[in-house]
Amino acid sequence: MKDLVHEPALRRYVLRVDGQVASVLDYRELGDSVAFVRTFTNPPYRGSGLAAEVVRFAVDDVEANSTHRIVPSCWYVEHWFDRHPDRRALLDPRTT
Repeated sequence: MKDLVHEPALRRYVLRVDGQVASVLDYRELGDSVAFVRTFTNPPYRGSGLAAEVVRFAVDDVEANSTHRIVPSCWYVEHWFDRHPDRRALLDPRTT
């Protein structure tokens, strides 16, 4: 079973599989933007698309619950936006 959650006190989004942390996206708030600074997937879960799921969840959350723009400080998040050009409007224009 997969569970996606936002843990604002820890400034991260987490994807758990059967209760175990599988993938994490850490962020920092930067005024009117939020920097996605690190995406990590635990080795046993790599290669199954979980990082993409947690990034999509985080992007959707920022879009639905704030007026922030996203700074893709993590290479994986940059790559995710390259593969989803329809979501690029959410990027901070100062970083594109």
